[in-house]
Amino acid sequence: EVDLEERLHELDLRSDSDIPDVPPPTDSTPEILKRALSGLSARWKNWWIRGILSLAMISGFFLIIYLGSFMLMLLVLSIQVKCYHEIITIGYRVYHSYDLPWFRSLSWYFLLCVNYFFYGETVADYFATFVQRREQLQFLIRYHRFISFALYLTGFCMFVLSLVKKHYRLQFYMFAWTHVTLLITVTQSHLVIQNLFEGMIWFLVPISSVICNDITAYIFGFFFGRTPLIKLSPKKTWEGFIGGFFSTVVFGFIFSYFLAQHQYFVCPVEYNSETNRFVTECEPSELFQMKKYSVPPLLQAVLGWETVNMYPFQLHSFALSTFASLIGPFGGFFASGFKRAFKIKDFADTIPGHGGIMDRFDCQYLMATFVHVYITSFIRGPNPSKLLKQLLILQPEQQLSVYKTLKSHLVEKGILQPSLRG
Repeated sequence: EVDLEERLHELDLRSDSDIPDVPPPTDSTPEILKRALSGLSARWKNWWIRGILSLAMISGFFLIIYLGSFMLMLLVLSIQVKCYHEIITIGYRVYHSYDLPWFRSLSWYFLLCVNYFFYGETVADYFATFVQRREQLQFLIRYHRFISFALYLTGFCMFVLSLVKKHYRLQFYMFAWTHVTLLITVTQSHLVIQNLFEGMIWFLVPISSVICNDITAYIFGFFFGRTPLIKLSPKKTWEGFIGGFFSTVVFGFIFSYFLAQHQYFVCPVEYNSETNRFVTECEPSELFQMKKYSVPPLLQAVLGWETVNMYPFQLHSFALSTFASLIGPFGGFFASGFKRAFKIKDFADTIPGHGGIMDRFDCQYLMATFVHVYITSFIRGPNPSKLLKQLLILQPEQQLSVYKTLKSHLVEKGILQPSLRG
């Protein structure tokens, strides 16, 4: 037993260069594609596999959009769980020789705890009327944060009890690994859902911009790429980076124009407790009402137009597209550095030609945070509908107190008619 502890202690002192290689992912390409592309070079074979699978994924994405907001939320949750699984599995494989006690069980337990907290916050925030009608949910919502903390505290105590002598440092490495993974996947996916509730357009334009940038940068780099962009990703080129930027800006502007015409995409997603369905019906805000803009003098000579009609949201699409093109790729560079640190090519082999789910969504999580910050900083204002829902769940005496305070304030402002002051 003493020899075993000494050996584990020596392993725990290994440098990064001594990290064991993770077994390379297996080729998951369907046999029918392998046979059809067998005569092509490896470069063109990868081109066709990536292209075919990209079209299939985009088609599936449009189908889920058609099915509605609830299916999109389930999709986000499924992607989150899969990304979490891929990152945690890398940690488990790299340090599999240590046989850490309870590591996998605690990792999934913490995932459940964090999801319980975030989704509970969403239910309390957006489904207040629904909760008010069900007494069993009222207790869970009222003490939601306490319950969430108690659940997390249970996992924390379980981790402390699992600590092994001379094995502490690695266990704390993996404890931190789990929490950073939760921060990257769960927190960001929660922001994606928050963006979705603001209106499906805030969900679709950012995600589609990242997808467009990824595809067009790959195409420009494949055909015209000559100048390396960054050492972390040797295949990335300046030609692909610049071509992807201009393509994404144009795509975002045009795509926003089509989406802004439909209530289904621009109205905030709300839950109707009477029909038990999500609804997207509203009077579109000023962002989605056509306005006339003066063309800058410099562009008037080029375009030949003095004014142009467009939706204000299309101007915001420039900010979203620019971030997706210039800053979003750094999420991919970060993921490339992570994979190089652990000597792996992809996070997994879930999607032939693409790698794992995390390989496709490394930029999306960074984009989700930016969109959420952008909305709260420049777009979102007071929401009377949401405030009214919160008032309706108050006790009658609390509602009466709010009414009297509001009435007094309106009288002082001179908004109420004199005849109503009595």
